[in-house]
Amino acid sequence: MKRLILTRHAKSSWDDPATPDHDRPLNERGKAAATELGVWLASRGYVPGEVLCSDAERTRSTWVGLSPALPGRPILHLKPALYHAGPDVMLAVLRNATEDCVMMIGHNPGIGEFAERLVARAPIHPEFSRYPTGATLVCDFMTDSWAEVGFGAAATVDFIVPREVVL
Repeated sequence: MKRLILTRHAKSSWDDPATPDHDRPLNERGKAAATELGVWLASRGYVPGEVLCSDAERTRSTWVGLSPALPGRPILHLKPALYHAGPDVMLAVLRNATEDCVMMIGHNPGIGEFAERLVARAPIHPEFSRYPTGATLVCDFMTDSWAEVGFGAAATVDFIVPREVVL
């Protein structure tokens, strides 16, 4: 079995309109949400061995915020290809993963579309189709190799958005 934790970056700041999109930081709400998300993941045993993360500031900062709560030291791979990637690119990156539990941190609209296409049945949740900032899907693939994963093959395990995290 392979497990994927699919997270959209936390809430980013629009305070400085001159900041290039790639360099936008998290706002205070986003920083708090990332920390809470890390605690939530750890409390449920959703701990990645490997993290595939867009190289944008807001995705990297989401990882920095949530990672202290997780046990162990997941392997972090910053992937420029994940910056605003669509589902096909995200699947190609995922197929090269090496650990049994992988976290992928990316951007909408691609990450939301990727989530919808991956699962055999979408979670019954009013926010799933919107995939707001910080949204996190946990899903399992019944396979021994990431190279074999495909659309429509994942079983939904969990889904949450930051405002639902109760610590």
